[in-house]
Amino acid sequence: MEQLLVFLPIVAFLILATLFGLFLRRAGRLVAATRDVERFRRQASDLVSRAEKSLSEICNRIDAVRRGQLSAAAVGDDLTASIDAVERYAAEARELHPPIDGTRIRDDIAGELERAKRALEMVEHGVTIQASARAGARELEAQTAIKRGYLNVLHAREAIARHSAAAAAMVAMDPARRAGAARRTI
Repeated sequence: MEQLLVFLPIVAFLILATLFGLFLRRAGRLVAATRDVERFRRQASDLVSRAEKSLSEICNRIDAVRRGQLSAAAVGDDLTASIDAVERYAAEARELHPPIDGTRIRDDIAGELERAKRALEMVEHGVTIQASARAGARELEAQTAIKRGYLNVLHAREAIARHSAAAAAMVAMDPARRAGAARRTI
């Protein structure tokens, strides 16, 4: 009986130590998940803010061309620089390392940046036509290309802002739960 009284506290201590170890392990995973989510939020926010600033500036210039306040030739270099910048932003978006449930947000941001690039290329096409055309059907084609491209850039900007808000709303959860939640949504 005396042996049992000596052995019982040792067993209780081992059980408590095991439970405490399991708690610390789970807490460590939650801290790591929180760190991953915060890193992704920060990276996505930074990327989107830079892309938004760049797209906002070129949209103002394109709108001035559409309204006849600026000549088409005056925005050619700006369009080329913006297309290059948006292409780099899309590549940067594809390089982000989100948590499991953030991969769709990352892919959507990259997709919208590629959409903005195509829209800017359409504007560039219209500007090229407008700079070389005098009047007539080619002028109408140029105006149509500029307007369609401009509207597509605006829509891409709105979609990028929505995806950025979704990234900002992400919450950290235990990776085991996150994997289960990802399986349920698929």
